[in-house]
Amino acid sequence: MLKIYSKSDIGLVRKLNEDACRSGIFSDHVGWAVVCDGMGGVNGGNVASSIAVENISQDLLTGYRAGMDDKAVQELITSSITNANAAVHRIAGSSDSLTGMGTTVVVAIVSDGVAHVAHAGDSRAYLISPEEIRQLTTDHSMVQEMVEKGDLTAQQAKTHPQKNIITRALGVESSLRIDYSETQLPVGNRLLICTDGLTNYVDEEQIFNLSKEMDGQELTEKLVSLAKNAGGSDNITVVVLEDEAV
Repeated sequence: MLKIYSKSDIGLVRKLNEDACRSGIFSDHVGWAVVCDGMGGVNGGNVASSIAVENISQDLLTGYRAGMDDKAVQELITSSITNANAAVHRIAGSSDSLTGMGTTVVVAIVSDGVAHVAHAGDSRAYLISPEEIRQLTTDHSMVQEMVEKGDLTAQQAKTHPQKNIITRALGVESSLRIDYSETQLPVGNRLLICTDGLTNYVDEEQIFNLSKEMDGQELTEKLVSLAKNAGGSDNITVVVLEDEAV
C-alpha cells in the first residue's frame, strides 16, 4: 500500500513560504507528488511555485490513466512541467512586479515499484533503501557545475557563497530543459523529495540514519524540525513516498 507524508514549513526567518507542494494517491500502488521552491521579486517566488504546483497537479490528475506504460508516464510528467513553465512565464511577463520569477520543480509518479522523477533546479529526490541513501537528481546550480569541473569539492560546495544560484528554473525562460529518470522503488524503500531548506541543514547521513528508526510520518516531521533547529533560514518542504508491505 503506497503512503505519502508531506510537510512544508516557513522556517524561522522568511516572512513568506515560497515553497509549495501537493501529492496524492491514484491507487494502492500508484501515487504522485510535486515540490517547488519559488524565487524572484517580493511576491514572485510565492506566485511562481503556487502556479506551477497547481498546473502540474491538475495535469497529472486529469491525464493519468491506470495501466499507463513507462513512456506514457514520462510524457505525462514532462508535458505537465512544460505546460506549467509556459503558464508561469506568461504571467511573469504580464506584471513588472513578477518579472523574472521562477521556481525549482520536482515531479514524481511512483507506479508499481518504479519511481518516475523529473526535475529542474536544486530541489532534490532521494532513494532511501535499508542499505543506503542515494540522490536521484543532480542540482542545476552554479556550484554543482563547479564541482563537476573539479573546481570545488562537494564539501566546499555546501558553504560556497553562490550555492543558491541555480542554472535552471521553471518559468524564467519560454522553454525549459527537464531531467528525467526511472528508478526501481521496491517495497520497503522510500522516495524523499525536498527543497534546499532541508539539504542546506541536514546531511544525507543524518537522513539515512533517521530513516532506519522512524516511519514515514515521523521522518517527515523530524527532518523539518532538524532543519529549523539548525538555523531554519529558508522555507523547508519534505515529502516521503513509501510502498509498504500489506
